[in-house]
Amino acid sequence: MESSQPLTMETAVPRFKPPEIPRDIIIIVGGYGSGKSEVAVNLVRFLVEQRPESKQPISIVDLDIVNPYFRSREASEELERIGIRAIHPRGGERYADLPIILPDIKAGIVQNSGTMVLDVGGDDVGARVLSSLADSFSEVDYDLLFVLNANRPFTADVEGCLKMMGEIENACGLKFTGIISNTHLLEHTSEDTVLTGLKLAREVGRQTGLPVAFVSALAEVLDGIDGEKIKVPVLPLSRSLLKPWEKKSRHGNTK
Repeated sequence: MESSQPLTMETAVPRFKPPEIPRDIIIIVGGYGSGKSEVAVNLVRFLVEQRPESKQPISIVDLDIVNPYFRSREASEELERIGIRAIHPRGGERYADLPIILPDIKAGIVQNSGTMVLDVGGDDVGARVLSSLADSFSEVDYDLLFVLNANRPFTADVEGCLKMMGEIENACGLKFTGIISNTHLLEHTSEDTVLTGLKLAREVGRQTGLPVAFVSALAEVLDGIDGEKIKVPVLPLSRSLLKPWEKKSRHGNTK
């Protein structure tokens, strides 16, 4: 499955309801290994597909200062080819851990310059960068979405999820507005994996009063799931963020 031709909502899983994204500022946050960067990359692709006639720009902002391997900036060339603006440090500062792009982000938020998806680093440590932007969010509507992967140790149960969500909110000064169920085991993900994660996400939502904004999973896994078993919106995923050895394998280089 090549990332240059991602499976779309129309071609992969037409029986599922697509996500509804009513706000122009969407902040994606989750624990380390939750898959939030892959979700962010696929979400901006989805928005481009859903708004082909829109003249408003769609941007993805890489604010991940935690994980050096799975940052959304790794897919920036692919995204820019389809008209998405990728905001991240450039040139020699491409892999900088300092939030040196904050002025650009603040300007985009305040000026309401199109739709922005912010990919924020794992857990409360990564979310602290948002505190520098908190005043910019005070006058705009935003969605702060928690990416829940039930197969990660700190979000394997309701108690762990609530603890992490509270720590993230305290670190960034913002409140969550929804949950993304993204439980997976990479290529070993099954129908049961997805549905078990959704069950946990619904229980966390019940206890917090937050909706499950959507389920995200590899499109080929979703193809095998009865649509009646998932009664929330669905975002099919096509992997773009690969481990270094996976990139070599994809290009036929196994050295």
